[in-house]
Amino acid sequence: MVDSKVETISRLAQWRIENFGPCSYKKSDPFKVGIWNWHLSVEKNRYLYVRLFPEPSRASKEQPPIARFVLRVSSNTGNNNRRPYISPIHERLLRTCDDFVWPVDSSFQGRFIIDVEFLDLKICPLNGGESCSVWPTDGAMQSTSTQSTLRCLSRMLDEGIHADVTINTAEGGTLKAHKAILSASSPVFQSMFHHDLKEKESSTIYIGDMSLESCVALLSYLYGTIKPEDFWRHRLSLLGAANKYDIAALKDACEESLLVDITSGNVLERLQEAWLYQLDKLKKGCLTYLFDFGKIYDVREEINNFFRQADRELMLEMFQEVLTVWKPV
Repeated sequence: MVDSKVETISRLAQWRIENFGPCSYKKSDPFKVGIWNWHLSVEKNRYLYVRLFPEPSRASKEQPPIARFVLRVSSNTGNNNRRPYISPIHERLLRTCDDFVWPVDSSFQGRFIIDVEFLDLKICPLNGGESCSVWPTDGAMQSTSTQSTLRCLSRMLDEGIHADVTINTAEGGTLKAHKAILSASSPVFQSMFHHDLKEKESSTIYIGDMSLESCVALLSYLYGTIKPEDFWRHRLSLLGAANKYDIAALKDACEESLLVDITSGNVLERLQEAWLYQLDKLKKGCLTYLFDFGKIYDVREEINNFFRQADRELMLEMFQEVLTVWKPV
């Protein structure tokens, strides 16, 4: 029947009812929005009751929808100036026809129109967790684009696609990379290829203070494909490279990582690294660990050797920290 057909465009569904009596019930044909088929139904008693529900199916059972929507009921007669009835914005988990009903206190009958505008449709997870929208948001589209770009960059690095620079490491290993990626990541690399230096002429860079594996980790970071475990394993080498090649974001990431797992076994080494690379947060964290938390007593055996090698200004800072924490009885 024409009277049961629902027209859809984008996220809007419209049901035009041509003949509806004072005590009637009508149910629409199924219409698809998102990944589900839907029904509208209308029943007239004292009120006009409008229902929205998904058609029983495997999709609605295994991936039940959480719908955010607004309804509108208006007259279908051209000379009727009666204002439409507009529902509040509803957000419901919809499984059956009993999950949502909107009573409209009106005398609508004969010809009228029911609109439902879906503002969002999410899949309700059956085993807990967060619901996810079936429609890509700007953030989701950005994530998809980013993942696609990273896959391309990974291939460029792994397969040496149009690679135009060779990196020689201290161990004699060689790696292929791209001047554009290196230059965009580091002003030091950019300067190498911009000025008439040997790196520009030979398209070769020698990195003598990093192992082959550490260089691989550095390139993986610059190409956006580094794995967390590789970053964690090579973070001290990456910190040195970040400082040498002026890669600020990598330097910050290494500092944050080194703050996470300070222990009595590494605090003096971390303090030395913090001083060497001017990492104020890491330095403060180490001094707090040693003095505020009293862990200086756990490194008594190591402290003498540390003081023999430590910079004089660092020792002065440590002494000032002692004065700050120490409170005479």
